[in-house]
Amino acid sequence: MECCKTTQRSEEELKDLIHRLNRIEGQIRGIKNMVENDAYCPDILTQSSAVSAAMNAFNRELLNHHLHHCVIRDIKEGNEEVVDELTKLLQKLMK
Repeated sequence: MECCKTTQRSEEELKDLIHRLNRIEGQIRGIKNMVENDAYCPDILTQSSAVSAAMNAFNRELLNHHLHHCVIRDIKEGNEEVVDELTKLLQKLMK
């Protein structure tokens, strides 16, 4: 992870991302409680699948912002290295 790069986000985008993460955090706590209370495995797996779907939606939203703002900006500024960075990122996301 790069230590020096940052991304400025609009108040609306920040609010949306934090809201999504708070919901995911709540889902994780719910799964933890299910495990602690000996819930039936398929029920836990169903909730775990919902968390995975929520994380995928979060990642899609963040990637969309990155493409439309960061990548376009960098290419316009002549920084084509951002394409290699994006390729590596997509490879990580597709594992």
